[in-house]
Amino acid sequence: MARPSPSSWRFLRLAYYIRRPWIVALMLVVLLCTTFIIWDRRSLRSPDDTSTSEEDFFELQRARPKNTKEAFERKPPSVVKDEILDETTAERREKVKQAMLHAWNSYEKYAWGYDELLPLSKRGANDFGGLGATIVDSLDTLYIMGFMDQFNKARDWVAKLDFNRNYEASMFETTIRVVGGLVSAYDLSNDTVFLNKAREIADRLLPAWNTPTGIPYTTVNLASGDSRSPGWTLGASVLADLATEQVEFIALSQRTGDPKYQEKVENVIKKIKEFFPQDGLVPIYVNPHTASASNRITFGAMGDSFYEYLLKVWVLGNKTQAVQHYRDMWEQSMEGLMSLIRKSTPSSYTYIAERYGSGGGYIDKMDELACFTPGMLVLGSNDGPDEKKTKYLDLAKELARTCYNFYRSTPTGLAGENYNFISGQDMSVGTAWNILRPETVESLFYLWRKTGDTKYRDWGWDIFQAFEARSRVDTGYVGLRDVRSGEKDDKMQSFFLAETLKYLYLLFSPSSVIPLDQWVFNTEAHPIKIVQRDGGAPGSSEDFVKQQIHRKQRLGRLGGDSNIARQ
Repeated sequence: MARPSPSSWRFLRLAYYIRRPWIVALMLVVLLCTTFIIWDRRSLRSPDDTSTSEEDFFELQRARPKNTKEAFERKPPSVVKDEILDETTAERREKVKQAMLHAWNSYEKYAWGYDELLPLSKRGANDFGGLGATIVDSLDTLYIMGFMDQFNKARDWVAKLDFNRNYEASMFETTIRVVGGLVSAYDLSNDTVFLNKAREIADRLLPAWNTPTGIPYTTVNLASGDSRSPGWTLGASVLADLATEQVEFIALSQRTGDPKYQEKVENVIKKIKEFFPQDGLVPIYVNPHTASASNRITFGAMGDSFYEYLLKVWVLGNKTQAVQHYRDMWEQSMEGLMSLIRKSTPSSYTYIAERYGSGGGYIDKMDELACFTPGMLVLGSNDGPDEKKTKYLDLAKELARTCYNFYRSTPTGLAGENYNFISGQDMSVGTAWNILRPETVESLFYLWRKTGDTKYRDWGWDIFQAFEARSRVDTGYVGLRDVRSGEKDDKMQSFFLAETLKYLYLLFSPSSVIPLDQWVFNTEAHPIKIVQRDGGAPGSSEDFVKQQIHRKQRLGRLGGDSNIARQ
């Protein structure tokens, strides 16, 4: 073996490097660069990377971008790591995420700034006064899924949105989509642009409540404030329209400290309580001048979300004594619901019939819209006597089976708008269109969270695959004119992005993503943060600020950015 020459040992002598300091400097640079790449390579990734993993998403909540678009940290990363998704569920969730991206990119390409996309025509349409319904409706879905580039572009568009429009706005649709979407985006991002805009549009809706009884009209001109109810109801307001603003407006009062929003909507419930029937079932037409109710009773179109919000205001108000009357009214209505429950033959599908007024005849028809009911019952089954908990949950499971069969019983695998129940024949499609509605997958989401039964995920996956097979086109998603033939329509409803895809994504996500003990969904699937409070009325603006100070301190202990003080 050859021995090294004496000159080769010079590299091991300190004197050699003392006479050549540039070599020492070069070695230090190489060492620092190598350490940075290996140790801190994750910091090289943009916080707006749209391919965030589950761990990265919650890291984004802790280490928020240092600008006005700050995010709430919802759960410590250690909690998330304990809820590892199996490979199949993770793949399904990724498919839903990519569906959202396809829908959003199509809207952005062909209809940016319009209310909704007409995919086959490759253009936009304004059915909501040009308020950018799809943009506002999609904000929280983009945020939850981690599409931060898209969220920030949408945020910048919203910042310039002008609500001073000569447009007869639906008070109901504008509240659940726009006010709800903006409050939710604020709660998620902590960006006051959204809160300011929510207040702007709410102020333009307030004239609708200027009636002799405080029961609001259902439309209001956003420029003039002129309000009315439609002629086809003979001047009556629709139950779901007049009593589905409580979650959004109470939340707005909590965050702004201005009680006027909460006072308007709570007065409506007080007025309804004056004529609230013994069975808790309110007819769908309510006269804003006399506060008298008439026409049929339904948990479908025009009645549905009234019952939903009786429960959800109670949840939003921390289930305190101040909001106990909401829960009491809801339970009274659930007893009335039991009187509408029927079974089909021969397969014993449970359904909710409709009824003509007090003591009137029954209609063996159920809307797909009424498929929100299982989810509502699941949410209500978390409290009360064990007997009632069991009754609500069992009924939820039975109704969910029926709603799932709405989809599975058609050639396209998509549900019609409503179904007729015929003795000896179970059910048949009534109104045959499908407009990408979310109610069934919403209930599957609640049932999965409650029971952990994987069949609800499997049912949701079946529905998603049907949407992919029948509704997906190169330029977005469309509904079907007829679920029997598969003929397509030409509209991508904003609620497909706001609700359907969000609930599907959450169905395949850990329960720590939007935990139901911290958030309540409005009827457009916009999550609203529950203001924690020990007692009294629903949490005020001061309660909300105190909560953020607590979160700031907790984030500091976790090592995250603690700069979340409200402007």
